[in-house]
Amino acid sequence: MLEILADLKNTHHRRVLGALEILKYIGPGLVVTMGFIDPGNWASNLAAGSTFGYALLWMITLSTLMLIILQHNVAHLGIVTGLCLSEAAHKHLPAALANPLLGSAMCASVSTSLAEILGGALALQMLFNVPIRAGAVLVTALVLYLLLSNNYRRLERWIIGFVSLIGIAFIYELKIAPVDWAAAGAGLVTPAFPPGAALVAMSVLGAVVMPHNLFLHSEIIQSRQWNLEDAAVMRKQLKFEFADTLLSMVVGWAINSAIIIMAAATFYRSGTPVGELRQAGEMLAPLLGHISSKVFAVALLFSGIAAGVTSGMAGGSIFSGIHGEPLNLDDSHSRLGMAISLVAGLIVVFFISNPLKGLIYSQMALSVQLPFTIFLQVYLTSSKKVMGAYANGRWTVFLLSVIGLAVSWLNLKLLFNLF
Repeated sequence: MLEILADLKNTHHRRVLGALEILKYIGPGLVVTMGFIDPGNWASNLAAGSTFGYALLWMITLSTLMLIILQHNVAHLGIVTGLCLSEAAHKHLPAALANPLLGSAMCASVSTSLAEILGGALALQMLFNVPIRAGAVLVTALVLYLLLSNNYRRLERWIIGFVSLIGIAFIYELKIAPVDWAAAGAGLVTPAFPPGAALVAMSVLGAVVMPHNLFLHSEIIQSRQWNLEDAAVMRKQLKFEFADTLLSMVVGWAINSAIIIMAAATFYRSGTPVGELRQAGEMLAPLLGHISSKVFAVALLFSGIAAGVTSGMAGGSIFSGIHGEPLNLDDSHSRLGMAISLVAGLIVVFFISNPLKGLIYSQMALSVQLPFTIFLQVYLTSSKKVMGAYANGRWTVFLLSVIGLAVSWLNLKLLFNLF
């Protein structure tokens, strides 16, 4: 009997250790998640919820499912090869093709940084009445400080903390908002296209699937150098990576959904469509109370700072990859890439008179570049020369290609409609 009890105890102990072991691999996905709950997403989600209520919630569900597959696939590239997407392009493509592709990705990183800096500046204006340009300088300086004074693990912890605070802020907003949970639940799983919703629906999708996040995920995961381990360890990492990606993308799905639900329960219910982030914060006060507008602004500030860190990291990764190197916070190429992404984004802010248009133009730039990144990823992860035995199978290639074509078509259609 004692032996049986001891065996049961050991079995339970092993299961607990197995469950706790997953926690060691949580982090890369949450860093990436911050990239798709950035101020650009806030603008798209607020427009969706305030104009169409709960009807476009399903677009968050659909785009997150697409994102899980794409991010999971690009993470495999980093685990199997020990190379990020940028390094792999440099190594396996002719320079005449790789350099223009990576150059366009660098421009996309600048565009993303523009949105994050602008969102953080708007938050500072809402909280402390700081002028947009001065706020943009402050946000950029803080993001550069976080990037240049911390290592990977510290940055992961900072960003996980920011994601947690944003989540808590929206839990508070939803708690006091008059949400119709039955309608929200139906909206999450029921496709619908209200009249005039096509443009907003596509902007919601385009704000979730972003090129810099694909580069960033492969970079963060490859930094752990699982490719140097044996096959059994590699398979284990691939399994745990999916758990990390799935958990992290679900967190992003929940926060993006919460923004639409909050907008539907307040602005749509009161018949007041929202066109700007600052307008949303100001309008929350009479609807939900003064503290709600402050909570909204604080969450937006955290979003801008944390997403700025991820866009800076992506810029550093892309620029280092152009030189055939991994991201290294102490390396000159990495630091220059981060500085280019953030400082160039800051400079553009100084020429923007309308913050909302600035966010729209940043999403347009991402829409143009996104197809190139997706199909670069599909090519590399489907190549046996690059991935060996872990190359995509036919079904995976087909699924990725369909997603790539769908996302690219919708993003380009959004771009054309904006003109």
